[in-house]
Amino acid sequence: MARHDVGRAEPDMPSLDFLQDATDACNWNGAVSFCAYLLPRRVAVAWGCRSLRRMFDHFDANDARSLNYVEAWVRQPDEQSRNKALAVGNANDPEQPATWLALAAGWSGGSVVPAEFAPVEAKPDQAARAVRAALLIALCRLPRESRDRIMTACLEDGIQLARGEPRPPR
Repeated sequence: MARHDVGRAEPDMPSLDFLQDATDACNWNGAVSFCAYLLPRRVAVAWGCRSLRRMFDHFDANDARSLNYVEAWVRQPDEQSRNKALAVGNANDPEQPATWLALAAGWSGGSVVPAEFAPVEAKPDQAARAVRAALLIALCRLPRESRDRIMTACLEDGIQLARGEPRPPR
């Protein structure tokens, strides 16, 4: 799915060079997609939360609740917090970016169905695809005049995370 979501790169191009080139070209679809797949799942979800908070100052009650559950899972990635994020993601509006971040946390590993059912393991790309969906939905809601500035900042943060140089959250 990554090849479909990201597109093709030069075979000898290092990953971070590809990501930087996509960012510099304001290729937001390719850059967001590639970064979501490049980062480890938990880091990608954390990056998604940081980016969403950079994009918007205010969230309604459901979105704020979703983000709180996701960020709790990022801080303490245990099964209980993952399952809470998954439940919130499944219950909330799929047109909201925070819902997709909750699903990303829930799909980061383990079973993606309630405990009373036989386990169904998350697919390896599910978390990345959910982070990607969250940020691309959010991107569409950014004012055109601030889109490039905000997205560049989000992706520079992702690049630093990929390099192992985490920055403090906004």
